[in-house]
Amino acid sequence: MGSILHSHGIHFFVLSAPDFLLGPETDPAERNVVGLLKRMPDVARKALSLRSVGQRVTEVIGGRGTHPVSCVAGGLAAPLTPDRLASLKKLAEEGRELSIELVEFSRKALTERRELMQLLPLPTHYLGTVKDGALDLYDGQLRLRSPEGKDLEFSEDDWMSYLFEETLPSSYAKPVFCKTEAGPPVPFRVGALARLNCADRIDTPLAQAELERFRELYGKICHETVLYHYARLIEILHAAEKLSVIASDPEILSPDVRSVPTHGPKSATAHVEAPRGVLIHDYQVNEKGIVERANLIVATQQNIHALNETIGLAAEKLVTQSDEALLNGIEFGIRCYDPCLSCATHRAGEMKLDVTVRRGGAVIRRARR
Repeated sequence: MGSILHSHGIHFFVLSAPDFLLGPETDPAERNVVGLLKRMPDVARKALSLRSVGQRVTEVIGGRGTHPVSCVAGGLAAPLTPDRLASLKKLAEEGRELSIELVEFSRKALTERRELMQLLPLPTHYLGTVKDGALDLYDGQLRLRSPEGKDLEFSEDDWMSYLFEETLPSSYAKPVFCKTEAGPPVPFRVGALARLNCADRIDTPLAQAELERFRELYGKICHETVLYHYARLIEILHAAEKLSVIASDPEILSPDVRSVPTHGPKSATAHVEAPRGVLIHDYQVNEKGIVERANLIVATQQNIHALNETIGLAAEKLVTQSDEALLNGIEFGIRCYDPCLSCATHRAGEMKLDVTVRRGGAVIRRARR
């Protein structure tokens, strides 16, 4: 939950919110977190505080805010102490208060810019984790939901029966497709919007109320790519609420935090909902416990096909506008997905981008930065 607060807090408020709160017409050199701090200092400071809460939660549990070190084979290296739990509860309360206020403010900013909300519609399949139909970030079945609402569920142990990677001559990234009984393999999307589209409900009250508001506006299955940002706000609420629930459970102080391995399994698979989407790890080891094969199916590669489609859609919609509008629109589409890619589009308005427009093979226009 700390990781969700940290990652979504950065992704929305630092990388994406300037588009909505300052407006796409703002100079790219100002349309960033520095510009947000200048024009909306109170909102920006609270957003950065939320990000800090997520980081400190991860430190309490994981020993470090980035790349935690407390996880070991079989569980955790040490149980949680009462002092650290007290810190966790304070952080949970702070995160909850910040989330409620920031989500309320940001929802209004998003819904007021309906022209941006409807810029990049892309009907696809979606993949997310559910438990008894509810959104779950840690435990449950993988659910593939079609644009029409038909579901296919499977466990991470069976992922190779349903998901497969494809190599491309033009990229190191390997897109992932899902085999279905209905026909040929289909591309799909993962991440915040995909998780909401796959879930029937959310098991925390504030996030469930926000989900109901979201579906009243945009439908049970939403294909508007830009609404990935709204979906992150809903998950921020859920993570803040869930953090408080977990921190209040007496079992969190249990000393039984590790089952020491007594034998080495030959293979193991697990999955979790990382902030940016489904993450699958698949390992095979020998009798000495040495990893002989490892395969990671990460969210970015699962979204690569949709990301390429989104870039093309943005280019087609804005090709008749100015060079700056065309370049900004493509960056805007990228920022709907992976936060690492989003970060790369915010080089103080100097992202290196080259767009070539051809007609009949002949170059008729080139926009570059």
